[in-house]
Amino acid sequence: MLIVGTERSGSNLLRLILNSHSEIAVPHPPHLMRYLAPLEDSYGDLREERNMRALVADADLLVRRHIHPWEHPVDCEEVVRTAQPSVFGVVSEFYEQYRRAENKNRWGCKSTFMVEHIDKVVDLYPRARFLWLVRDPRDVAVSARRSVFGPSHPYRTARLWAAQQELGHSALRRYGSGQVHFLRYEDLVSDPGYVLREMCDFLGVRWESGLLLHHRSAAAKSISALSESWAGAGKPIFGASVGRYERELPGRQRVLVESVAGPAMRELRYPVLPAQPACPPVRLALLLSGACTRLAIECRSLLQDRNFARRFLREGTVRWLGAKALVRRGLRRIGRDQLDH
Repeated sequence: MLIVGTERSGSNLLRLILNSHSEIAVPHPPHLMRYLAPLEDSYGDLREERNMRALVADADLLVRRHIHPWEHPVDCEEVVRTAQPSVFGVVSEFYEQYRRAENKNRWGCKSTFMVEHIDKVVDLYPRARFLWLVRDPRDVAVSARRSVFGPSHPYRTARLWAAQQELGHSALRRYGSGQVHFLRYEDLVSDPGYVLREMCDFLGVRWESGLLLHHRSAAAKSISALSESWAGAGKPIFGASVGRYERELPGRQRVLVESVAGPAMRELRYPVLPAQPACPPVRLALLLSGACTRLAIECRSLLQDRNFARRFLREGTVRWLGAKALVRRGLRRIGRDQLDH
């Protein structure tokens, strides 16, 4: 089971709800596919043990340096022996180990970026289920302006939202509602009992009333204390954040979001106020505005977030893995050139 869509859409809330089910384990995501899938070709033929070991070691490093470390260590030797020779094959074995450690029957992944890898998931798990979680992009933009995760400028947030909803729609068209479940954040917080029962039916698991008490779990209390971006995790399901854009998103930014995401918004039943199309910000203004907002976010995070240092360690690790991939590709290219001569 995978939650797909766009960050700041309530995915962490949904993760904690699902993780509180007695049959489902959903750890906080280290976004392994997001960081490693673009590097997959650099490892070479993953049917060779040496290459598979390099990939597994890098994936394990990301998990160990994750901003919200997993409670259970990964047995890398077992992954090398049992995983399918692909990045997602390794990722799925990591999650399988976590599931077994939690003594649950199924695992879930909350990395919304998996919306870009749905076909790879289905290739390995033909009966996989996807929860396509959608939230009003204007509220997503409001949330993103204060979050350390994702783009902070409303224009960039809207572009990402529109692109990822198209991927979700495409998956729904290809695999149908029996495999892709459309779930609106606004419906979840306004009528959680009904929406979660419907979700359980889709997943083929029994309804448990404890899903509505997810905020009392140790996992919810732990994550809510780590970062301001996750502060709501320790609270019951509430709908106060629905329509925040009406109070907190300046008119020009609202129009900007609607001009970018309007077609997808109408298709997903979000009302779009009639307005003239907004001109996108010039690149320099966008860069300056984004840099200033990001600086303010980072300063606030430095003062308030307990996992500030781990987040920077994770970012450094991602860059280090990218640099290693460049070296591997370069060495492979040199080897091919020598063979040609």
